[in-house]
This record gives sequence, C-alpha cells and structure tokens, in this order.
Amino acid sequence: MKKNRKETSDEYLLKLTEVIHQSDDFKVFETPVCGQDISIMYLETLVDINSLYHHLLDVSIYAGRSLENVLASYNPELLCSSSDLTDALIKGKFGIYIKAEKKMVAVNLPNTTAHSRSVEEPQNELIIRGAHDGFVENLVVNISIIRRRIQSEKLRIKIVDLGKVTKTKTALLYIEGITNKEILSEIERRLSYIDVDMVISPGYIEEFIEDSPYSIFPQMLNTERPDRTMAALMEGKIALLAEASPTCLIVPSTFVSFFQSPDDYNSRWIPATFIRFIRYFSVLTALTLPSFYIAVIGFHFEVTPPELVMPLKASVEGIPFPPLIEAFIMEITFELVREAGVRLPRPIGQTIGIVGGLVIGDAVVSAGLISNIMIVVVAVTAISSFVVPNNEMRSTVRLLRFPLMIISSLFGFIGLVFGLIFILISLVKQESFGEPYFSPFAPFRFNDLKDTVIRAPLWKMNKRPEDGRPEKANRQKPVRGWEKSNGCK
Repeated sequence: MKKNRKETSDEYLLKLTEVIHQSDDFKVFETPVCGQDISIMYLETLVDINSLYHHLLDVSIYAGRSLENVLASYNPELLCSSSDLTDALIKGKFGIYIKAEKKMVAVNLPNTTAHSRSVEEPQNELIIRGAHDGFVENLVVNISIIRRRIQSEKLRIKIVDLGKVTKTKTALLYIEGITNKEILSEIERRLSYIDVDMVISPGYIEEFIEDSPYSIFPQMLNTERPDRTMAALMEGKIALLAEASPTCLIVPSTFVSFFQSPDDYNSRWIPATFIRFIRYFSVLTALTLPSFYIAVIGFHFEVTPPELVMPLKASVEGIPFPPLIEAFIMEITFELVREAGVRLPRPIGQTIGIVGGLVIGDAVVSAGLISNIMIVVVAVTAISSFVVPNNEMRSTVRLLRFPLMIISSLFGFIGLVFGLIFILISLVKQESFGEPYFSPFAPFRFNDLKDTVIRAPLWKMNKRPEDGRPEKANRQKPVRGWEKSNGCK
C-alpha cells in the first residue's frame, strides 16, 4: 500500500525526506521484505518501477534469504543524511529505509525505460571511409565507446559534477604515462573554479576555462566522433565529455587541428595531402576573395588582365552601390538563407537553401542591384568556407572576412595585407592551456610539420606532436622494417 510522507510515522524517515518530499514525483511506500518492514522511496520520473518488483519485491527472489543478502546483490550505498538521499534519488536510485535498524541505503536497479538515442554517425562530421559511429547524450555510453576502442588499463577517467543545481557529470579522459601532468592539473584547477548554477553542455565549460575569452578563434576542438577523440587521447591530449551532450572537447588544441579530418588518415597519404592543400587554399579563398575583388575594383583596376577589363567594366556599370555595399548585401543575404536552411526541417531547409539562392541571385542581377561578378565571388567564397571540416572554425572564417572587406574598401591591397598580418599576429600570440596555438609554425617544430598542410605517411610519423607536451614522445617504432629482411623471398 502506497503512503505519502504525512502517513509515515517514523521521525527519522521524516527527517531524511524533508528535502525531496516536496516534489510531486517523489513516491514512498512501505512493504515487508524478508520478514522486515522497509520503506522504499524513488522519483517515478527517473526509475523503472517494474524493475523494482522484478528484482527486489518478487517473492521468488528473496524467499529463504535475509534482507542483507538480497540487498548485497545490488551494491547498497549507506545514506546518512537527507542530502545523501536526495543525491541518490535524483541519480535514479531507489532509497530503502530499514525500520528495525533505522538505516537508509540506496540501490541502483536496471532501468529498461531510460531514453537514449541510438549510436549513429554525427551529421555535422560525415566521412567517406572509416567508422560511422558517434557520441550520444549518455555519458556512460560515450565512455564505454572509448573504452572499447582503447582497451588499456592506462586509460584514466575522472568524473566531476559541475553546476550547483544541475550537477552535470563531466568526465576527463586521458592516457596515463602519455598525457602531460601539468596540463591535466591546469584543467582540473580551472574546472574547480566553475561556480555556477548550471552547466548544460560542453559549450558552457569551454567559455569558462578557455585562455582567451575575447578571441574569435576557437581554442578547444569539439567533436562528436569517437575515432577522433581516441586519436587525440593517443597523442597525449585530454578529452572532456559531459552528461546529456554528444560533444567532446579536446585540449590543448592548435590552429591546424581544426583543419584535420578522420578521412585524412583513412585514405592513402598522397590523396590526403592533396585534400589538405585544397582545404587551406579554400580557407584563404573564403577569407580574402571578396576583399581582393573590392580592392581591385576600388583601387587597383590596373592589375586586371586586359582580357577581363571590358567584362568587368560592363558588369559594374549601372550598379547603384559601391563594391563594399554589394558584397555586404550578398554576404548577409547568403547568411540569412543559410541560417533559415539550418533552422527549418531538413527537407524544407535544403529546398530553401537551393531555391532561395537561385531566386535571390537571379532577382538582384535582373534588377541591376548586384553585378554578375559579385554573385560569382560570393558563391565561390561560400563554397570555399564549407570545405573547413570544423563548424567553429568555419564560422570564424565567415566572420573575419567582413572586417577584411571594410579595410580593403578603405585602403585597397595595403589594407588587406595589414588585416592578414593582424590575424597572423593574433594566431601567434594565442595559447591553448599554455601551449602555442599556432604550433608547429610558431614556434617552429619540424617534426610536427608531418601532419599539418601535408599528411606524411603513417609509418613516417613515429613521434607524437609536441603541442600537448606528451610524457612519452615515441608512439611507434619503425614499422616497415620488413623491407630490409628477406622474408619469403
């Protein structure tokens, strides 16, 4: 028979439940088990009540056994205060009060009703060749995915609760003997200073602990891919996973890490290197092409090849706006179409993106508001920006081209060059948990160049990157030693 708190006469039990009883989903009932009267408490929104009857209250389970023996099967946790009981209940456990002993314990029973998204490939990090699984919104599942990939006792996991109200479980993953202890201690120190009511996702953690909070460049690599997380851990990096989020933060991170993709390592090194070149060229194009066009039209028309002079003049004649305003109109319009495509349901969003771009582009050219060349420039710029594998860096590139367009409209090529120099200085000065952000270019590290603009053969990358200061520099011995032996010849 179920009873509410007011029907419970035991004063000790009343004291233990004084905090949690105000929630309507808090339930308590009394029942005899193994000849002893017990009170069972739980939050019905977090537990599987059928599991309670199947594992604990079924007569066939406890017949002929003592209560202590039955509870021992579920690793009971002794609770000494109302806060202990509250913490146990909100974690989905059952509280069991043994009246005769005036003792409260918590047990964790299987929950078959827990909702969790199935493991599937992240839609924002698709690859062609390689593993097609991704993290989900369950911390235990995410850790188990990493455990299955790194089957070593050296994989360490530290779990902390962040948020005074939300108490979001956050896990730090690292490899003992590889990860630098100083960087690990620094991360733990920064996490200890997070004194907020809520931490909803790793995005909150990122803003709380990053080195340069006002920098436009992302300083912590985020990914939903277990294979990428595993690779980072094996390089001596540290991964942060949070409950209810599929996003993993990897620290420390460098600028070049945002342009790497798992596809680079699943393909042979020559095609992978070519794709890397394409990526970096695309970033330069997305960053500077509109600014370059504005500088040419406004200041340096003489650099235009003779064959293009007449087409360019014909294109810009009659346009009521200067090139800067043209570029701003088209760039902002494109951002509106892109944002609408993201927010709308996927089938509608794709249609809006394609049809919206075609209709708007044709309309503004027909109306004589925008030149044909500007449409081409903005289209090439947009396509180039999508080549960047990481969404955070992609957004950074899109934002940086606006100030570059402004300074190019004022000072031409000189303004563009000074703008790029300013960006370069910002990259060189920036750090990620004490590590140079623009490594291996500044400071120059020859060994790490093997995995930057180029992707050297895997059998050539015998040492780990220096950006994480790994305690163990060598990750493999020369693996093509078989070439020097006769083998089957």
